[in-house]
Formats: sequence, structure tokens, C-alpha cells
Amino acid sequence: MASDRLCRDRKERIVILDTNALMMLFEFSIDLESELNRLLGANSIFVPTTVLDELKFLSENGNGKQKRIAKSALALSKNYRCMRTHLSGSVDNSLISLAKENDGIVLTNDKEIRKKLKELNLKVIFLRAKKKLSMQ
Repeated sequence: MASDRLCRDRKERIVILDTNALMMLFEFSIDLESELNRLLGANSIFVPTTVLDELKFLSENGNGKQKRIAKSALALSKNYRCMRTHLSGSVDNSLISLAKENDGIVLTNDKEIRKKLKELNLKVIFLRAKKKLSMQ
């Protein structure tokens, strides 16, 4: 059937999560997987090792609320695939590099990263109106 062929031709999209993307899920009660399915259809969610490192740091050294949310985000990140980065240091640079290498879409609310991704013609997903994800 034609519909079967269309489904096979669809490419599964790679979504790369930023630190604040994982944390906003707990701040605004977003159903990540439902929202990504609504926006993209088939997708795979990845968390870069630099993001995991940042969440570990925040869960140990953050202030009260930030520390609690970072711990929850770190626990949630175990449900997704880990993506090793070639770069050490900057989380921003690792997100951009991974998006380029994997034709990925970065999920972030960080204005600076969104601006850099847009300048490089890379796709970004962000939170709109504190309840829906939107793609740019």
C-alpha cells in the first residue's frame, strides 16, 4: 500500500537535548515524547556527554531548587541514548558540533545557542508559551 511506502520513506529525526531542555521538563511539566512526536513524527532522543557532566555538576553544586531539578533531569536522561562528544569543555560547542555531524535538531531554550544554531542554518526546538514545543 502507498501508506506503507510513505512510512518507510520517513527519516527518523535525531533530537539532541541541552541541559536546560531536560530541566525545563520539570519546571513546566512538558510531555517531551508526545510533543516531539507531534512536531517530528519518528524521532530518537540523545543526550550528549557534556550535558550529562553539566547535570551532574548542578545536582551536586546547584542551589536548592536547581539542585533538585538537576537530579531529576539526570535520572530522566538515563531513558535516552547517550551521545559521546569529541569536544571537551563548552556544552554549546558540543551541541552545535553534534547537530552538524548527525543532521540533528537541538532542543534548547538558551537564546545564545538558538542564535548560533540559526546562523548555521541548523534546526532548533524550543519551549513556547511554557507549554508547547515549537521548531525553528
